[in-house]
Amino acid sequence: MLTFLLLAAFVLGGQCTDNLRYIEDNARVVGGTNSAKNAWPWQVSLQYRSGTSWYHTCGGSLIRVNRVLTAAHCVDRANTYRVVLGEHNLSLNDGTEQVISVSGIRIHASWNTNNVAAGYDIAVLHLASSATINSYVKLANLPSDGAVLANNYNCIISGWGRTSTGGSLPSILQQAPLPVVAHSTCSTSSYWGTTVKTTMVCAGGNGVQAGCNGDSGGPLNCAVNGVYQVHGVTSFVSSLGCNAYLKPTVFTRVSAYISWINSVSSTSPVSN
Repeated sequence: MLTFLLLAAFVLGGQCTDNLRYIEDNARVVGGTNSAKNAWPWQVSLQYRSGTSWYHTCGGSLIRVNRVLTAAHCVDRANTYRVVLGEHNLSLNDGTEQVISVSGIRIHASWNTNNVAAGYDIAVLHLASSATINSYVKLANLPSDGAVLANNYNCIISGWGRTSTGGSLPSILQQAPLPVVAHSTCSTSSYWGTTVKTTMVCAGGNGVQAGCNGDSGGPLNCAVNGVYQVHGVTSFVSSLGCNAYLKPTVFTRVSAYISWINSVSSTSPVSN
């Protein structure tokens, strides 16, 4: 039976450890490079409070001035959360950060915390105040309803997840190229088989670049007609390793949930 690693972050000993989960444990960008400062201005660091300190646990994407898109598995436990926008180096004050509390969480009603392979790994965070849009903080563009990218379509994952399976966490936002693997290929027995659903996007699988713990909830950025769109929400990787060969990183396909995103973004949140 396949087991897999969710890309959320887990914090131990006062140090940030990512929460991508193994479909059994937890998943950062493997084989990536430091991103240019504010290269992905919709990227957020989702953090939770432990005692008097805050720790990075997942990524996310700013989709409205007071709404953030992330993975359900990042926020399905009772914690106090905040988001940091305009972030680049988690260890430094870059002078561009905006820190905003999470006032409410909307998790997809069909999400099953015990079965990430069932899908629906998606959530919208309601922020306590609105972000200021500037050169460092911008709204993500979402794909059109139902859009599906072609096999080998060039995309880029970004996040502060582990740089290797069980390895260290980066301070600087990482990025790595992850080409799309068509569902018809990713659902074959050589890849993920029936684990992946049509509401998911597979990307990568070359055994070098991948998402890993701490990248969960963050974006798969894909340029369409010259404009980057967030086509995926980082969800899980293989328990064989974040960058296991022929086990692409699996994302929730954003275009399958456009109506749901619009609905829960407009309604009152459920308090966390």
